[in-house]
Amino acid sequence: MAGCANQGTTGGSTETAASGRVNLPAATSVEVPANAVLPAGDGKATCPAGLDIAYIGAETGANAQLGINIYNGVQLAIDQHNEANPGCQVNFTKFDTEGDPNKATGPVTQAVNTESIIGVIGLPFSGESKATGNIFEQAGLVHITPSATNPDLTKNGWKTFFRGLGNDAVQGPAAASFMTGPLEAKTVYLVQDDSDYGIGLGTTTTEALGDALVGSDKVITGQKDFSATISKIMNAKPDAVYYSGYYAEGAPFDQQLVAKGYTGTFVAPDGVKDDQFIKLAGDASENAYFTCPCTPGELIPEFQKAYSAAFNAEPGTYSIEGYDAATVLLSGIGQGNITRPDLLKWVTGYDADGLSKHYKWDSTGELATPAVYGYRVLDGKIVLTGVIG
Repeated sequence: MAGCANQGTTGGSTETAASGRVNLPAATSVEVPANAVLPAGDGKATCPAGLDIAYIGAETGANAQLGINIYNGVQLAIDQHNEANPGCQVNFTKFDTEGDPNKATGPVTQAVNTESIIGVIGLPFSGESKATGNIFEQAGLVHITPSATNPDLTKNGWKTFFRGLGNDAVQGPAAASFMTGPLEAKTVYLVQDDSDYGIGLGTTTTEALGDALVGSDKVITGQKDFSATISKIMNAKPDAVYYSGYYAEGAPFDQQLVAKGYTGTFVAPDGVKDDQFIKLAGDASENAYFTCPCTPGELIPEFQKAYSAAFNAEPGTYSIEGYDAATVLLSGIGQGNITRPDLLKWVTGYDADGLSKHYKWDSTGELATPAVYGYRVLDGKIVLTGVIG
């Protein structure tokens, strides 16, 4: 249902650039479920004072923008709920992890020890989610991640962890078929970083590429010089390079790759799909396509208008997923689920449309019907190309 409900419509036609890269046209709209649950509800919610929803994740750090996109989506949902429901005012508490697994346990411990917090949005990244899942589980505190995609996160037996998007077992094969199908890459070189996210996605994409994979290499978080890897790529002459990691390293990698004369396509996942990538990579970013299990919030008029008015910026990657995840919790509170056990039970049995997709989880915390989308950089902006898996 989610894949069908969010099919993009496109204009123009596919062309091949002089470099051999394929220019896919931009999609101009997505279909939004007619019965999407919204934060305002019916305006009749009542609840006691002093209830908190928390965001736990990066607000600072090298890849902070992905966290900020989510944080803003949550903030918008809570503001709309509180404005419409004077009898149920929900507080918003924030904890910064810097996106670092080694720093995440402190903020999570602080949150679970704060009795007023009955639900959490986060954590955004797979490594920090892995490091903290047991803390949430022991406290019985429900948390919905809008963006952590490592498949193993739902194999831990946690009953408090829910993923608000498709995982990398879905994104990896979709990325492979995107490259070898619409992007017409006969050969692909894959580079992955050392994060749990990069390793997990690199593994599933490698398996799906099969014989199209002509080489692979590894880089590390914080790396600045990619010349050794780029030398291997130039020798392999691939049609496409797939980078499995985050934008902080993906941007200089692509910039250096283009500077060395690479004229193929650069493809990267949701961890790289952010305007900060364009800012850091400069003109080199025009060769970039992205895969992402995220819905383009900027193409949902109702959400785009409210988000832009609130933050003087366009919705970013996972802004709409943060908004929808907060809505799931807020709707539960509005229905009288005002304790941790009750709100956990509410999310476990949830079955309704959000603006971005249908939210219904299986017993492991995975969505039943995730979709994956293709995006590209076009004239200095990230635009949707359509559903790819």
